[in-house]
Amino acid sequence: MLTQTKTDEVVLLQRLGDKLKYHRLEKGFTQENLSAVAGFSRSYYTEIETGKRNVSILNLNKISVALGIPLNILLDMEERTDRKQYKNSLQMNIFS
Repeated sequence: MLTQTKTDEVVLLQRLGDKLKYHRLEKGFTQENLSAVAGFSRSYYTEIETGKRNVSILNLNKISVALGIPLNILLDMEERTDRKQYKNSLQMNIFS
């Protein structure tokens, strides 16, 4: 049986937030622009991106649509050691 600690949950939320920030910046969005397109307040989106708020799968889907990326890209929580490796893995996911 797998168990998850609070620390694991915090790490997952931070990892998701890092991914969101990475993709947001890659697409040229500000937090305010992206939150408006996704239909959220900027403060709500900021809490998600900083790992301070859990987000529902439905709201995460709204963000992925606003970013123009598949939801599974955001759900992939495999840890990457550097941005180049992460970017390469994203390109492989997008083009495969």
